[in-house]
Amino acid sequence: MNKKNTSDISIKVTLDENKIPESLHWSAQDSGIKNKPSKAIFMSVWDHKAKEALRIDLWTKDMPLDEMKVFFYQTLRALADTFEKATNDYKMSATMHDFCDYFAEKMELKK
Repeated sequence: MNKKNTSDISIKVTLDENKIPESLHWSAQDSGIKNKPSKAIFMSVWDHKAKEALRIDLWTKDMPLDEMKVFFYQTLRALADTFEKATNDYKMSATMHDFCDYFAEKMELKK
């Protein structure tokens, strides 16, 4: 009989009186990450029955705008990379990477 393993990833959100995130901490059991602070978290989960993506987009009220722009840029690049791995659609992945370069240029992220 095959023994199945499970792993937990958790996010702890501390809210102010207006329910705005003040702090975010995440833990990933298998990676040895415990209660690591973060300023922003974007997460998508595929609902296969409804055929739609469910999202959690959180950032703390003290997340610097310049860091948010870099976070978006890096997230977009990661999505393009993941899209390529998941679909083997190299042409569309290249198009997505072109957009990432355009985004970085317009946000003045590249020196």
